[in-house]
Amino acid sequence: MELDIGIGKSGRRAYGFDDIAIVPSRRTRDPDDVDVSWEIDAWRFELPLLASAMDGVVSVATAIEIGRLGGLAVLNLEGLQTRYEDAGSVLAEIAELDDAVATGRMQDLYQEPVKEELIYRRIREVKESGCVMAASLTPQRVERYHKIALEAELDILVIQGTVVSAEHVSERTEPLNLKRFISTYELPVIVGGCASYSTALHLMRTGAVGVLVGVGPGAACTTRGVLGVGVPQATAIADAAGARIRHLDETGRYCHVIADGGMRTGGDIAKAIACGADAVMIGSPLAQASEAPGKGWHWGMATFHPSLPRGARVRTRTLGSLQEIITGPAHENDGHMNLFGALRTSLATCGYANLKEFQKAEVMVAPALQSEGKGLQRAQGVGMGA
Repeated sequence: MELDIGIGKSGRRAYGFDDIAIVPSRRTRDPDDVDVSWEIDAWRFELPLLASAMDGVVSVATAIEIGRLGGLAVLNLEGLQTRYEDAGSVLAEIAELDDAVATGRMQDLYQEPVKEELIYRRIREVKESGCVMAASLTPQRVERYHKIALEAELDILVIQGTVVSAEHVSERTEPLNLKRFISTYELPVIVGGCASYSTALHLMRTGAVGVLVGVGPGAACTTRGVLGVGVPQATAIADAAGARIRHLDETGRYCHVIADGGMRTGGDIAKAIACGADAVMIGSPLAQASEAPGKGWHWGMATFHPSLPRGARVRTRTLGSLQEIITGPAHENDGHMNLFGALRTSLATCGYANLKEFQKAEVMVAPALQSEGKGLQRAQGVGMGA
């Protein structure tokens, strides 16, 4: 249903994760009987987790650890890891920057050119650990760097930007033809982000194995403020899931919907799946790990844009190890640890055996979900009031 915004303009109401609730069904299950594994192309993962291609989240070491825990980390091939031989020292400098100068100094640091030999080496370092290797490039850099990634035996390519469309128009440069590129590329390709039914459908028609859904919901992203562009995640995911159904009917091919950003807790991840996502891409929750390369700081891929930064460097509190944050055990009661144990328990509580079934869960608009009966927690700043 569309609402009048003013004479001559109307719009749909959209919902974020805090606006909705998952409704329990008539049965429950034992959490040990629940399967939260996920398959994409030839790969099977124990967890429906992609770690965001952000320098404060994914390094070679964290990519290997996340792979060991059952997820998939995406390394940014245009980030610090491929610009500097010793990326750790640069990350340490960023962690020490004063807020007043952080953005400007990061713009300087990211002026260092990407080095093809480091692209090759970083991919090989992860591959030699036995983990599946995924890495991201922006559409503008795909033609330049995809061959070296192929030579290094990358497994999955992620073509990622603030907004990626199947039809980019430019009078100055020859844009990447996604459909032609994907049809001739030797690797499975995930593309995004998008936030609407039509954009998701057109991206699916390029032949991508998955689409990233999310424009502006990330903890460090300022796109919604700088550009005024974005769609709350619950609605964006549901719309993309609707596009997936149409694409499947048209082609017989299933394209995975990956919720990208806006998830802070296990409950948010569960809601993303219940809205129709096949998997989630998260950044800031993993930036809270003791092993995170950001050393207590988190920033996005557009934070250091040379002319129009669309991200902030935000401080994160260190909660525990990657294992504790991803699979537990949790030592906090606010949903920020054991994220995928929470997902498993959510499925079990609502009676669903796997992610495909959980995508069909009943959800309702529930503005009081986060506040009902939680006055003491809010007043004391604990639990859901933290």
